Amino acid sequence: MRANCSSSSACAANSSEEELPVGPEVHGSLELVFTVVSAVMMGLLMFSLGCSVEFQKLWAHIRRPWGIAVGLLCQFGLMPLTAYLLAISFSLKPVQAIAVLVMGCCPGGTISNIFTFWVEGDMDLSITMTTCSTVAALGMMPLCLYVYTSSWNLEQNLTIPYQNIGITLVCLTIPVAFGIYVNYRWPKQSKIILKIGAIVGGVLLLVVAVAGVVLAKGSWNSDITLLTISFIFPLIGHVTGFLLALLTHQSWQRCRTISLETGAQNIQMCVTMLQLSFTTKQLVQMLSFPLAYGLFQLLDGFLIVAAYKMYKRRLKNEHRKKDTGCAEGCHKKKSASLKETSAFLEVNEEVALTPGPSVPMDLHTALEPSSHISSCT
Repeated sequence: MRANCSSSSACAANSSEEELPVGPEVHGSLELVFTVVSAVMMGLLMFSLGCSVEFQKLWAHIRRPWGIAVGLLCQFGLMPLTAYLLAISFSLKPVQAIAVLVMGCCPGGTISNIFTFWVEGDMDLSITMTTCSTVAALGMMPLCLYVYTSSWNLEQNLTIPYQNIGITLVCLTIPVAFGIYVNYRWPKQSKIILKIGAIVGGVLLLVVAVAGVVLAKGSWNSDITLLTISFIFPLIGHVTGFLLALLTHQSWQRCRTISLETGAQNIQMCVTMLQLSFTTKQLVQMLSFPLAYGLFQLLDGFLIVAAYKMYKRRLKNEHRKKDTGCAEGCHKKKSASLKETSAFLEVNEEVALTPGPSVPMDLHTALEPSSHISSCT
């Protein structure tokens, strides 16, 4: 039986009555790969990306937090609303609808920082948004969940992972602080660390993706509807975040940054919250969504980076063609001017060799043809 979560009688109250399909057991190593590897990835990435942050620019974002405000509006305004509408539109089962909503209420993930670096976005804004959204999650996550589940008759309370939020903040702020200090003291070395960190970050992202698929193969029992939502959800976040930033007259660099920050969610926090709130039998159906969302989130990020690189290469080729055309035009103008000057000199030599009365020549008139020689700027 499929339940529509738009009615109060259709949601989690039915979860105890309807029989949930029991799939393969959730691997214990799944939690390990999402905690240990994610913690290592976060520490390395945030330290290396912190080397690109300048304290003056960071302070400027804090003093005039227009970009941060737009990002928080996208994070805790658009994403929870989108999750709620998707759960209703696709008539999801109760446990699946809760998983989608929890994902929408989570703060931004650190994966957005590495993608922002690859698309040459505003790194100061990206790191500030990730930190601020994690801090705001302490109050906004329970508020959003309360607002959107108020029409659902929940039998059990959702447990907010405050400890996980605190660990995320520590793993986020301390490496970034060290990176800012390294960039301030040793700017040349910080550039090398930044390049190495970007490569290591990309490798770690692939490791997390592959490990998530291999270790969670027993949890891939969701239907095509849930996989469809996990595919379009991050895309909707990227597009709506970009459009809202564009409507608020943000720069193109900030628009790219806010777009990536909006669509990239904290997968580990979602998984932790589901594990704390639901039984193992329910997790069999629920964990497949955050895992699929994380994989499609990576795929979307790589596609955005590839599209940006292609666009940038196209612009470079166009500028190169323009420069080549300008150089050819300048060469033709110089050749024509040289021919005109040589012809003028030949005429003067013929006049000088022709016998007859000498006619004084005005110096200004003699030099007049040379004034037609144009220079190429």
